[in-house]
Amino acid sequence: MSAHLDRLLTVMARLRDPEGGCPWDLEQDFATIAPYTIEEAYEVAEAIDRRDMGALRDELGDLLLQVVFHARMAEEDGLFDFDSVAQAISDKMIRRHPHVFGGQSIDSAAAQTAAWEDQKAAERLATAEAEGRIPSILDGVSIALPGLTRAVKLARRASRVGFDWPDVAGVLAKIEEEAAELRSEIEGGGAADRLEDEIGDLLFSVANLARHLSIEPEAAIRRANRKFEDRFHHVEARLKGQGRAPQDAGLEELERLWDEAKRASDTALPAK
Repeated sequence: MSAHLDRLLTVMARLRDPEGGCPWDLEQDFATIAPYTIEEAYEVAEAIDRRDMGALRDELGDLLLQVVFHARMAEEDGLFDFDSVAQAISDKMIRRHPHVFGGQSIDSAAAQTAAWEDQKAAERLATAEAEGRIPSILDGVSIALPGLTRAVKLARRASRVGFDWPDVAGVLAKIEEEAAELRSEIEGGGAADRLEDEIGDLLFSVANLARHLSIEPEAAIRRANRKFEDRFHHVEARLKGQGRAPQDAGLEELERLWDEAKRASDTALPAK
């Protein structure tokens, strides 16, 4: 174990020490720390999106701290410790890479992906049998995942047994169908739960269009959010230069400035 990792574990143990530790750290449990763990994972993704390697180093440290925090609480409860966490993931990686650590041979990344999925499927089957329940192709798709990511994972699993649109045209047709159903509910004064159902169906279909196009929907929506922010900041800056705020402008002027921002961003895109 490296000196720096050992130091981090010591720091966490000190923070959780009932005698002189940090009151805030001592009050935490797995449930209260879980949201921070998720947040730090997203901040890692954001640093990668920005290609900011300095920030990535820092965010990976923050994420590692979350792992250490959970492991320390588990150790205090006599469940497991950080060393057993590291051992478990090492064992899993060795088990899922027999072509590297065993005698098997795999010739391509695609073949490795297939072998990896086969190994995970075998593990899920063993878990279901141990729990005395009927196994499902959808087992193991965490409900804690972001909605769009989980939609893609669920549909990808179902596609392995042939339950999928045959091509992109089929997904586009499904999106049009779901949009029409949503429009019908809106025009008919549909109740909130019906509108939620139809919007959910539409989002699920859009997520799977991204899957068919080999695009990560969460990355796509993050990019769309950044574009919206950049363009709205442009609108705000142009109005501020006139001593005004967005609420001082009418919709027509806001849309004109928005189109101006779009043209500016399109001009800034690299040539293909």
